[in-house]
Amino acid sequence: MARRKKIYEGKAKILYEGPEPGTLVQYFKDDATAFNAQKKDVVDGKGVLNNRLSEFFMTGLNNIGVPTHFIRRLNMREQLVRSCEIIPLEIVVRNVAAGSLAQRLGLEEGAALPRPIVEYYYKDDKLNDPMVTEEHIAAFGWASQQDMDDILSLALRVNDFLSGVMIAVGIKLVDFKIEVGRVYDGDYQRLIVADEISPDSCRLWDAETGQKLDKDVFRRDLGNLADAYTEVARRLGVMPKNSQPVTKPTLIN
Repeated sequence: MARRKKIYEGKAKILYEGPEPGTLVQYFKDDATAFNAQKKDVVDGKGVLNNRLSEFFMTGLNNIGVPTHFIRRLNMREQLVRSCEIIPLEIVVRNVAAGSLAQRLGLEEGAALPRPIVEYYYKDDKLNDPMVTEEHIAAFGWASQQDMDDILSLALRVNDFLSGVMIAVGIKLVDFKIEVGRVYDGDYQRLIVADEISPDSCRLWDAETGQKLDKDVFRRDLGNLADAYTEVARRLGVMPKNSQPVTKPTLIN
């Protein structure tokens, strides 16, 4: 790791120069953060779980024709991904009222929304990732109208896929965040899903009990975060069904 060139370090991941041109190695850390990193901790095994879960979701998306940056998993904490130009937006899709949406609009947490709502946030930690409209995005040149049409289509396809996968294992997909990157094949540009998809970037509730199985466990001090993520992994078949939650999980290769 020390000999590899670091490209970028975020709150939960590190990007290193990849072994081949146009690739990066994405390393998942055990760091847990909330409220724009005002609350921090280290959760043993979290990076291992998120690596495997993101691999599971990205592979599933690739298999149904939704392009992602994921190429393959390298080991328990690293995966090889395609380098791309990240559009400076966080795209949030909401199916159920929760989090900032419930607070902003005075909605009861858990209330079903009439349809999926797609929101856009400008990626800037110093500004606390402010919510923006398509007018802002167009005015500041962050994405073209064609980009926005493609981003909306990607986001809704990801929502359909994740919702189906989750409800099949008794989990309600409340909302999630994705990032989108540009890749170029000659003069042709296309958009792909980048970053990660994991309980760090999704709100996941048990469909029957409403138990939180996502980062809200950490945000709200509701229990052990590794146990919650382990439960998601077990239900999805990433971990053996008869295994017990452990701090440092043993995962299927």
